[in-house]
Order: sequence, then structure tokens, then C-alpha cells
Amino acid sequence: MTSDPIRPAAPRITRRRFLATAAVALAMPRVLTAQKSAQQLVIGTGAHRYEVQHHWPQLPDKYSWQTTHNVAVDREGLLYVIHEGRENLPDHPAIFVFDERGKFVRAFGSQFQGGGHGLEVRSEGREQFLYVTGYQQLKNFAKLTLTGERVWEKRAPMAAQLYPAGEDTQPAKRWGRDAFMPTNFAFLPDGGFFLADGYGSYRIHRYDRHGQWVSMFGTPGKGPGEFNLPHGLAIDDRPGRAPSVVVADRANGRLQWFTFEGQHLKTLEGFILPANIDVRQGVLLVPDLSARLTLLDQNNQVITQLGEDPAWREQVTKDKNALRSDKTGAGWVAGKFLHPHDACFDATGNIFVAEWVHTGRITKLRKVS
Repeated sequence: MTSDPIRPAAPRITRRRFLATAAVALAMPRVLTAQKSAQQLVIGTGAHRYEVQHHWPQLPDKYSWQTTHNVAVDREGLLYVIHEGRENLPDHPAIFVFDERGKFVRAFGSQFQGGGHGLEVRSEGREQFLYVTGYQQLKNFAKLTLTGERVWEKRAPMAAQLYPAGEDTQPAKRWGRDAFMPTNFAFLPDGGFFLADGYGSYRIHRYDRHGQWVSMFGTPGKGPGEFNLPHGLAIDDRPGRAPSVVVADRANGRLQWFTFEGQHLKTLEGFILPANIDVRQGVLLVPDLSARLTLLDQNNQVITQLGEDPAWREQVTKDKNALRSDKTGAGWVAGKFLHPHDACFDATGNIFVAEWVHTGRITKLRKVS
């Protein structure tokens, strides 16, 4: 088995070092405060300032927002939003699509009602496809066209020898380490992909470009290379390093980096509940389910933490069920977040944030500097 060129014995990034860096970043002007004018509410600092547009998407009355989960942008700038959905709405679409102005374009994906979770757009030659994961009672993952036609659908990889017989054809009616409950994807340069079994076995599965299972890495635990809910992941191809896969180890409050063969490289602690990861031009974006987004530079130093406010986070934690279920949003604060479940960049550096709230919430952070 070959080794990644990154030196495997890279020093561990300690919680103390991460928090010290965060403290320096938070001392910068305008990091914690939202600027208001007649037209704009701006958060961030320096070259990473964003106008907050909480009510950017325009949804037709015939559809309803549900618990929003993930977002993805295609080459044309269209935004795709997936909902967890509810089983009692079997004919309601789980995936909505909006243009660059927030205008509704189309909806599909009712088969993901009650378990829609991960969502990514991938370019394959001249074509683009949606990759979707289903959890809860669905326990599957699928490849779709951008208009919702199914290319293929798969369930548990039996070759991994982790799952009970039959789970590759029918979803199990249980949760646990022997269940298959996929959460998100990361796409390899050779056409293959990684799939996180985040709510199931706590493994990262690797598939080839034909969608065939190849290998896996990780085990449940708290040590290096172990996971406690590996929820999101991405290929870290920022300049100055060999490409690797970075995993949001959510319940352990950290990120972990691995070679493509699954060898642990390093750990970055100091997060709260990191939910997913996106990468653009040397910047790592980490939505944290606990009320903030973190931006890291190419050296993994904190640039800014959007929405960071310990007092607000305490309120969100204390009143989480009431705030999540608030249909009016009266208890929400402009420029702050409740539960960022996913976030992604578009081609121009804007950020879209999907929050885990019952009535759905998609925020556009329009880059202004």
C-alpha cells in the first residue's frame, strides 16, 4: 500500500493552539459584530466580509420549507437544497433548485422524504450529476441527473463485511453500529468517491468511478483515526500540500486528515460540532452545528468565525427545540445562526448556509470584500 507524500508524523494540532488562534482571530475588528446600514447587514472581517441575506430563496406557495439539510451549487450557479422531509408528505419534493437571484427553478426528489441528507453536485466530463444520501428509514445513496432522474441507487456495501444480510436490498429498521446510515460524499480525482457512514458504522467507505466498493477506514472511538459520528468530508487540495481527505468528526469536535489510502495524518481540535466541509482557493469552510461557521486559511489558522457569539450559542442550546420549531423566526437574530448543518461556496466566493431547523432556513452570505 503506497503512502501519501504528506509526512504521516505531522505534529498534532492541539486544542490549546487552536483556541489560541481563534482568540487572536476573534480580537480582530468586526468579527463578532454585524454591521447594519439601510441596505446591508455585514459580518466577517478583512477580505472575508459578507452581506447576510436570510430570506434569499423564493419558494412558491404550493411548496413548504421543511428541515433543511444540505446545499450544493452547479456550474451554472444554480443552488440545490435538500430537506430531511417528513414521511407523511410522500408526494412533496425534498429537493428545491434556485437561480442566482434566489428565484425558484424546479423541485423533485419526493423519494427522499423522511430521510434526505447529503447533497453534492459533481462534474463528469461535460455532464453534471447530483449525489444524494438518505438516512433515517431510507439508508441509501443515489446518483441523479440535475433534473432528478435516477442513474443508480445503492445501499449498504456488503463487501465491507460490516452489515447484516439483506441490508443491501432493504433498509434496516434500526440504528446502531451495524446499520448503514450514510451522510455525505467527497469526490476523488480519479472519478471515485468517499462516502461517510456517519450515523451507522462510523466508517469512511471508498468507491471507484463505477460506484463499486473498494475499501474503508476508521473505527468508532476517540483516538487518532477513530470517529464519533464522521458527518461530513471533503478533498483538501489547497496549495502547498498533497491532496488528502478531511473528515468532520462531529461528536468528537474535531477535523481529521487522511491519505486516500486511509492513513491518519493529523487532527485539528477546538470545534464544537463540525458538520461538513467545503474548500475554495486555499480556504476551508466548516459549518458548525453549534451556531457558527469557521473559515481556516491554508495553514489551518482561523480567519474568522461567522456568527460566533457565546451568549447566543448558550441561548440556542438552552432553547433549541423552541427555536428550531419557531415558524415565525421571531426568536432568531439577524446575522446569527442556529444550527448550520451544511455550507458551500459558489464560484464567486459567496457562501450558502443550510440550517437544521424544522421550518427550513437557507441563508446567502454575499461576499462584499
